[in-house]
Amino acid sequence: MFRSGGAENLDIYEDIRKGERGAWVSIAAYLLLSAFKLISGYIFASSALLADGFNNLTDIVASVAVLIGLRISQKPPDSDHAYGHFRAETIAALVASFIMAMVGIQVIITAVRGLIEGRHAEPDILSAGVALICAVAMGGVYLYNRKLAKQINNQALMAAAKDNLSDALVSIGAAVGIVGAQFGIPWLDGVAAVAVGILICKTAWEIFRESTHSLTDGFDERELSDLRGTIARIPGVEGIKDLKARVHGNHVLVDVVIEVNPQLSVIEGHHISDLVEERMRKIKNVMHVHVHVEPKSAESRKEKSQ
Repeated sequence: MFRSGGAENLDIYEDIRKGERGAWVSIAAYLLLSAFKLISGYIFASSALLADGFNNLTDIVASVAVLIGLRISQKPPDSDHAYGHFRAETIAALVASFIMAMVGIQVIITAVRGLIEGRHAEPDILSAGVALICAVAMGGVYLYNRKLAKQINNQALMAAAKDNLSDALVSIGAAVGIVGAQFGIPWLDGVAAVAVGILICKTAWEIFRESTHSLTDGFDERELSDLRGTIARIPGVEGIKDLKARVHGNHVLVDVVIEVNPQLSVIEGHHISDLVEERMRKIKNVMHVHVHVEPKSAESRKEKSQ
């Protein structure tokens, strides 16, 4: 039996449209802050601030990719995409991870080359103030996106919010490097730039790992165990013969084979399958449920009674 609620799907698309607001806020913030950091970095001769600015440029790409993914994911199901286009978000994130990795590697190479060649220009202390102002601004964007992500239960937007937080921390790290350079260790600014580049690559790897895990139908074992426990407690379910789940965008698709009393009527079995769907929808972000009902064998019933 296959279940898909029309009203629930309308709510899903409405939530996606709300999620676009967070993507636009991130894009606007990154555009302003990256320009501010890059200009200030060149004026005040701060490689850490420049690296932070380039980091925000990659974040613009990532935010645009998320926005495009959100737009495509709103396309309704068609003959080629029976489950809809929700995985467009995941594909966009995967593309963004490659772009972020390339920029991160370039930032590291440039900073290391400067350290080796002895280019230790002491940055102006004002650049530290710029970095701290940007950290506060990005912290505000993080709080906004986190609140919105919780309201609409959107994992992609929550990931973007966490990226906003990491950017605020990067700016704080850049400020620390700049201040340290004022105390007779100008190479500390270059070291901070290397650290920023490593953080960019780390974020890119995490996005790549999560995206590929979802695209290859990976699913967290603990969440699958929770689903199994929930279904097992539903009245009328006497066993779970098979259970599979996969992520589709920010949503979950579930296939389950349950065992019921063989003496039940078709209507009673149908009612139990409805209970399975309703119970999972209350505690999980489940979009589609495919429930297959089988009669419990006499041997299995005997084992259960013992």
